[in-house]
Amino acid sequence: MDILTQGLLGAVSAQAGARRDEVRVAAGVGFVAALLADADALIRSSSDPLLYLEYHRHFTHSLFFVPAGALLAAMVLWPLLRHRLAFGRLYLFALLGYALAGFLDVCTSYGTHWLWPLVDERLAFNIISIVDPVFTLILVTTLALALRRAAAPAARLGLMVAGAYLLLGVAQHERAAAVAADLAAERGHEVERGLVKPTLGNLVLWRSVYEAAGRFHVDAIRVGVAGTRIYEGRSVAVLAPGTSASPVPPDSVQGEDIRRFERFSEGYIYLDPGRTDVVGDARYAMLPDRMGPLWGIRLDPDAPHRHADYEVYRDMTMAERQRFIDMLLGRRID
Repeated sequence: MDILTQGLLGAVSAQAGARRDEVRVAAGVGFVAALLADADALIRSSSDPLLYLEYHRHFTHSLFFVPAGALLAAMVLWPLLRHRLAFGRLYLFALLGYALAGFLDVCTSYGTHWLWPLVDERLAFNIISIVDPVFTLILVTTLALALRRAAAPAARLGLMVAGAYLLLGVAQHERAAAVAADLAAERGHEVERGLVKPTLGNLVLWRSVYEAAGRFHVDAIRVGVAGTRIYEGRSVAVLAPGTSASPVPPDSVQGEDIRRFERFSEGYIYLDPGRTDVVGDARYAMLPDRMGPLWGIRLDPDAPHRHADYEVYRDMTMAERQRFIDMLLGRRID
């Protein structure tokens, strides 16, 4: 999840295990420990942009790395806090802060290598967006109450509320998945694989992507209190690495980059119709009913021996912003 929310969850988790006189310092330790889980984002290469994608949310987010990550956080903070906390208590708060960092990320639509090294695949429950202001507000309110009252019970109650919000995400995911399955059946499509993901900042509007007959079909699905609404989207051909559709030779450096990006994207890759030198990730887009990728790799057929560039596309026009708001509010779109 976003780094602020991840830190807040770590702070509240540490508060929940603190004594009354430790609540404030525990919050700081938990916040720092949770942020340390994102240290894998520092693994980068100027000559190989995809290295960042392969290692971000990797081993430092693993459930099995938690004890080591907490120990590292405690060692970093020990020189600053050795006069305020025994090392055992410091490690406990770091452990509580670090423990849920990977779990929170696996709940998002981005996922993480939560079970590495037993499972060398990115896991994603797809029940909450990587940025969700409601979830963040729950944690901010909890942190403030626990600090004001110097009381761990307030933090524990806040964690229960946060957990209930994630359960709401599970229920909304199941509703959206059922609508997506019915829609594919109505079209007569035999779905080979598919997923639904919450759009940015909410649990109401979802993006559905499924593969059928060599094409990805995307739709926006709104699951509100009063019912559901479908905003039918578009489709695009699946890109199979190493086939004639690939703009670079399969045995080239960029040919291997396509295969690496395919692994990162769980196989949901395609050539962007608007930028035919860009391989996009069909799971994400600025608009949930459109195919324009949120990120992708840009190929250079004239220099296939060099690594592809990794690019992010976050620009939205005013019309696109209004379209997203209209879908979020359940309005009819012509």
